Amino acid sequence: MPHVIHSARASCEAPVWLPLIAVLIVFVYLRGWFRLKSSGSNALPVWRAASLILGLLLALAAVTSPLTALDEGLLTGHMIQHLLLMTLAPPLLLLGAPVMALFHGFPRSLVETAIGPIFRHKRLQQFGKTIGHPAFCWLAAAVTLVGWHVPAAFTLGLQSEAWHVIEHASFFGTGLLFWWPVVQPWPSVPTWPQWSILLYLFLATLPCDVLSAFLVFSDRIAYPVYLSTPRQSGLSVLEDQQCAGALMWTCVTVVYLVAGTILSTRLLSPQSNASISRPDSERVEIAL
Repeated sequence: MPHVIHSARASCEAPVWLPLIAVLIVFVYLRGWFRLKSSGSNALPVWRAASLILGLLLALAAVTSPLTALDEGLLTGHMIQHLLLMTLAPPLLLLGAPVMALFHGFPRSLVETAIGPIFRHKRLQQFGKTIGHPAFCWLAAAVTLVGWHVPAAFTLGLQSEAWHVIEHASFFGTGLLFWWPVVQPWPSVPTWPQWSILLYLFLATLPCDVLSAFLVFSDRIAYPVYLSTPRQSGLSVLEDQQCAGALMWTCVTVVYLVAGTILSTRLLSPQSNASISRPDSERVEIAL
């Protein structure tokens, strides 16, 4: 079994199309950013563009960097990938207000004839409201997190390259969903009290805490597949498991605490003109 896993990972090269797509996204985004800037709008300050680019880099690092070679022998390496895809990259991408910049970056004819009508479609708008509801976003993220850490599912993702890709895609997709109600990027409009997002973040820590505590304090190996794989560090399998759990516990706690602190500060300072959840000017119009 370990030989099969090792061979599958060793024969798999990082897909070239992922960096190409990232470069294309950055190109269109910056094109839209410069268009907004040249029009005199201050809708997207520099920090938002930097946030989006950093988020893309972190997402790429999780799936195309040498880090991908660590997950076959280290649970800690596997956990770093998951944290990058689900906890760190998504909020940075959403803080970049990608929809606004991308709309301005695409050719206007394409926006008016194809993209605009799609976004105006009532069923698509209703679908967006449904999957953007905090209850759905929380549930999707929690199920994905817990589900992929069930030993049988975890082993399947480690043994099959196809399932490994599906696993990473689900972490990234539900990560974007989870952070959507928190960041609220344009053009979404919150229909729930802002204070409820603090409860949302608190409840989101619970499945992470339970899983992390199990990995840290359990005296048995959660994923026996690592017992027969070549060790890539001086850590034993149990020590690697404890390290992965502690890393998850610490990272999630810090990130959620930072987000909660920023939101709490904003709730206590309603007179503030800046907004963490939206571009600085909501009066920017896009011809759809």
